[in-house]
Amino acid sequence: MSADEPAIGLPAICLIVARGRNGVIGTQGDLPWRLSSDLKHFKAVTSGKPIVMGRKTWDSLPRRPLPGRLNIVVSRQAGFTAEGGEVAGDLDTALVIAITQAQADSVGEVFVIGGAQIYAAALGHAHRLYITEVEADPAGDAVFPTLEAGQWSEISREVHEAGPGDEHNFVCRVLERV
Repeated sequence: MSADEPAIGLPAICLIVARGRNGVIGTQGDLPWRLSSDLKHFKAVTSGKPIVMGRKTWDSLPRRPLPGRLNIVVSRQAGFTAEGGEVAGDLDTALVIAITQAQADSVGEVFVIGGAQIYAAALGHAHRLYITEVEADPAGDAVFPTLEAGQWSEISREVHEAGPGDEHNFVCRVLERV
């Protein structure tokens, strides 16, 4: 798979992430903040579309599988099962499963939802990024990969003041590969 535009009829490979100003996306298997509004945004954007994640992200979910979408878990662990989801031994296999499901469901996107290793591996395949820029610099042990200058163009931006259940202000951005 390449990062070129998807072939006609193929869904776009998208990454969706919330990251701090310092690039941190997680700490000890959990999010480093509480952003109820962003979780609602995540659900709205990904519902009905296949999602791909690593095993650690799967294990961190408070509810498994995430409802209303095919959950595909990438794990090299022999015999690993994800009750209610599908397991793929590598990212490429997971993306083929996701794309096949998206085509069957007539949806135009598949989503990679984390964690750090899966994001790093998937970034080269991505056509679109949904990035929540959290106005915080949390400590953490998981970081989103650095984006190469000139590779991405912002197509939308929405500023959010912290609301009920939000610890920080944040900006939801959508970037497309140039």
